[in-house]
Amino acid sequence: MTPEFAILGHPNEGKSSVLSTLAEDDSVRVSPTPGETTECRTFPVVIDGREVVRFTDTPGFQNPARVLSELRKRGEQNSDPLQSFRQFAATVPELHDDCELLSPVERGAGIIYVVDGSRPVRNVDRAEMEILRLTGKPRMAVINCKEDDNTYLDDWKVEFRKNFNANRVFNAHRATYAERILLLEALKAIDQDWQPVLSRVVDAFKKDWKERNATSSDAIYQLISEALTLTVRQSTDTRQGGEAIQQKLFAAYKKQLAEKEHHCHQKIRSLFKHNIFNYDLPPHSIVHADLFSQQTWQLMGLTRKQLILAGGLGGAALGAGLEVATLGHALGLFTAMGGVAGALGALIGGEKLTSRINLPGVSLGGEQLQIGPAKSIELLFVLLNRALLYYRHTINWAHGRRDYPANNEVAPSGGEHLGFTSNWSTAKIKICHDFFKVLQKSRITASAAENENFRTLILQCLEEISEYAG
Repeated sequence: MTPEFAILGHPNEGKSSVLSTLAEDDSVRVSPTPGETTECRTFPVVIDGREVVRFTDTPGFQNPARVLSELRKRGEQNSDPLQSFRQFAATVPELHDDCELLSPVERGAGIIYVVDGSRPVRNVDRAEMEILRLTGKPRMAVINCKEDDNTYLDDWKVEFRKNFNANRVFNAHRATYAERILLLEALKAIDQDWQPVLSRVVDAFKKDWKERNATSSDAIYQLISEALTLTVRQSTDTRQGGEAIQQKLFAAYKKQLAEKEHHCHQKIRSLFKHNIFNYDLPPHSIVHADLFSQQTWQLMGLTRKQLILAGGLGGAALGAGLEVATLGHALGLFTAMGGVAGALGALIGGEKLTSRINLPGVSLGGEQLQIGPAKSIELLFVLLNRALLYYRHTINWAHGRRDYPANNEVAPSGGEHLGFTSNWSTAKIKICHDFFKVLQKSRITASAAENENFRTLILQCLEEISEYAG
């Protein structure tokens, strides 16, 4: 039997947001207007083709005092007061919503009662809690803290202890994966008979999350492998100057890299079931910045200490040479970036580059100009850090959320490093170095050991982010 939980509460307390976040379903209608939900709607959670749990959205209580009075009266006369109340309420139009919200409870659903913790407890809330207590069904209370206001938190907890098997504080707009799992774990305490089936539900959630992380790490690995081996070529044209050719070639290279990065990010977004609403990073996010901007490489690349370390390992160039000067002069980019200029410039290679290659503005003839494959390991770290940042944003964007605060994730001033790799140990840097070095040689894929080590490193990063990041 698939366990079902009905999400109940007063209108506009965040019931739909809690459901949307728990079920990871962004199709749940979330509205600030009270009374928008008038009919129950069930949202199944399907893992590996099997429904493991279902959550049912319900209308808000409309007449709790009257419902409580009727239930008390019928509790003294009937063995099933819910059924008796439904039969009575079916003929009373103003009790439609109250009758509807109790229908999943009547068929055996567990109860998740949601309140807005930023306001005081009222008599109408006590009436609703007493109604749910009289149902005799396993029940949990959830304090949906919409704001960072804990003034009334203790008052709510006191009331909940009188009427519920368990209670949790849960912000449906900011809940991380770890917090969702903790709430599901807490549901096991509401009734001993439910523990075995809910344990299987939690295990299924955890297994599914691991599989999604593994698929995400594969997507990031593929992005980095393809990006580092990407090559774009163009035959020179005597009618065009060197500057025009290099601009066109570099634009094509950047476009292909951007497409690969976008494809990876969208795959991650889909894996974590953000399918309807366009949950995107804020406009000022570093992930929106040009992949080859100075800010991107400063904040997402290697730190100064790591640059020295990577250079000392050998075999993973940080870049210098004729191509650096040519690109910098031709495009007017990275001319004042020091070490980053070398790292970017090392991306540029060439076939049959001889003295016939002239300075920008002078015609080239009879040769083929090439950009890529990447000679700088810094590109690996820039792409990796941007992918990890996108992953963190995606998994921590609760499905019940419908807005994004404008002041979130503002790029710091003063060059503070934003990369997840900024505090990496020498051993982790070496794993990346070894992978990059072998990839350079084969230009297709890394050998088994370097490949597996790098894949494992990415997966470890994702697991750490999903467990600890908020």
